[in-house]
Amino acid sequence: MAGKRAQRDQLTQRMEQPGFWDNPEKAQQTIQQLKPLNALLNPFQELNAAGEDLQTMAELAEEDGELEAELEGELGHFEKRFGEFELQSMLSGPQDASNAYVRIQAGAGGTEACDWAEMLMRMYVRWAERHRLQVDMVDQLRNEEAGIRSATLLVKGDYAFGNLQSESGVHRLVRISPFDANARRQTSFAAVDVTPDIEGTINIEIADADLKRDTFRSGGPGGQHQNKTESGVRYTHKPTGIAAESRSERSQHKNDAAAMALLKSKLYRVEELKRKAEVEKLYDEKGEVAWGYQIRNYVMQPYTLVKDARTGVETAQIQKVLDGELDDFIDAFLRHKAEKEHKKK
Repeated sequence: MAGKRAQRDQLTQRMEQPGFWDNPEKAQQTIQQLKPLNALLNPFQELNAAGEDLQTMAELAEEDGELEAELEGELGHFEKRFGEFELQSMLSGPQDASNAYVRIQAGAGGTEACDWAEMLMRMYVRWAERHRLQVDMVDQLRNEEAGIRSATLLVKGDYAFGNLQSESGVHRLVRISPFDANARRQTSFAAVDVTPDIEGTINIEIADADLKRDTFRSGGPGGQHQNKTESGVRYTHKPTGIAAESRSERSQHKNDAAAMALLKSKLYRVEELKRKAEVEKLYDEKGEVAWGYQIRNYVMQPYTLVKDARTGVETAQIQKVLDGELDDFIDAFLRHKAEKEHKKK
């Protein structure tokens, strides 16, 4: 914690310097760096003080037995606060406090997979609502019959990325297909990719020569505007093949800005993964989530079960999970990740 305190002190001193707000972009970067440090250090200091109070109460309880019941109650409260702090301490990455882009991509399987992708999109929207986070639709490509081929959400709020990073990977669904007249059991796949919203926190420079910009008609239901103007924008980073697009706004200018912000987010995420030697597992040469493994299985037939392949956490309450109750899976992933990083050290 000493290193974290020193880092916070340096950032606080920087904010106290004259002219700090002369460069709003750098000022915002400093504030974003300070946010996760305060979220970790403030509860740590409070727990230290509470621990000292408990020690004093325990000494008094040895002399006065009537204080034992009160001590037990305070211990229970302390344990709860410590558990919350323990989870918070796992969200100390450089971008964990950021907003999050969540991209859902239907896998092979036609309408069945597109319907599953839309179910996942709804699941993340409901999770965000439970945590009072805002969700903006950046891009959505609907399937003609039902569901979505792909969608990108921007989840806004403290630690959106830190929590939702657990969802990156392939999600597998087994159920009786509602689109099969013979009511056969089907397996569907959809991929989820979560990247931090780095706009205003990190400066990513992209050479113009490395960019390919395409415009397209937004398509989808409603509006002559969508049919007559190419308001959708897609940017492709030539060296990596990574692409990002936006079609949700009527204004091409707004879609352009949204697509560029998403592209920078993806490029930042790739660099982070490269440093962890994991990019080969999550990205293929086209920059999209690679198929071939799943992080979580959702079974609706012949029994109900949701099981995370990485942590082993499971529940039979599949409808609750699809309604956004993901915290058990997220908490287990953060603990699993922290344990792996501790072993590497």
